[in-house]
Amino acid sequence: MMNCSRHRFEFSGLGLSGFKFLMSKPSLSRFFGISGLGAAVLLLSACTSVPQQFKGDYSSVTPETTRESDLQTRVRWGGVILETRPEDDHTCFEILSKRLESSMRPVNTDTSQGRFVACRAGFYDPEVFKKGREVTTTGDIIHIDVRKVGDYDYHFPVVDIDFLSLWPERVDRVYHNYYGSYGPYAPYYWNYPYVGMYYRYPYR
Repeated sequence: MMNCSRHRFEFSGLGLSGFKFLMSKPSLSRFFGISGLGAAVLLLSACTSVPQQFKGDYSSVTPETTRESDLQTRVRWGGVILETRPEDDHTCFEILSKRLESSMRPVNTDTSQGRFVACRAGFYDPEVFKKGREVTTTGDIIHIDVRKVGDYDYHFPVVDIDFLSLWPERVDRVYHNYYGSYGPYAPYYWNYPYVGMYYRYPYR
């Protein structure tokens, strides 16, 4: 397994003076601007891991395609919480299903794969598991419940949760453009050393 903390600092081997010298060369600065980005993407991909509980074989059935014949089927579903309802000895979550990324986090998109209800023993605070938060679950489909969505009788697959992940809230990136009026093709001596664009997370 890759040691992510070690590889994170690989580009520091040249030292600041060596890096500045390389970046002072127009052709090399362009090379490092492109290949450095590619290397960063590769390192981030290598450092992305899937929780052990999400690994394994699961049915390809989705909430909107679930039928009675799919009861007791093991699924790995995720999406956005619509409601959290604590009961006497368990908590149920109504979830708008989304397809999952390779990391098993729900994709940030307006399209959905239907709705489902997922329940687990114990108390889960609605102030933590708020509407709009992203979750991923694994478990068995144990029931199909008919509930109203507006005036519509909606068929909700009910999942008995054996693993639940609450994902961190997404933070919008803030972009800064240091190219100036020349755009990305500014002469290197107008923008020395070559910086390009970067982003940071805003303070919260």
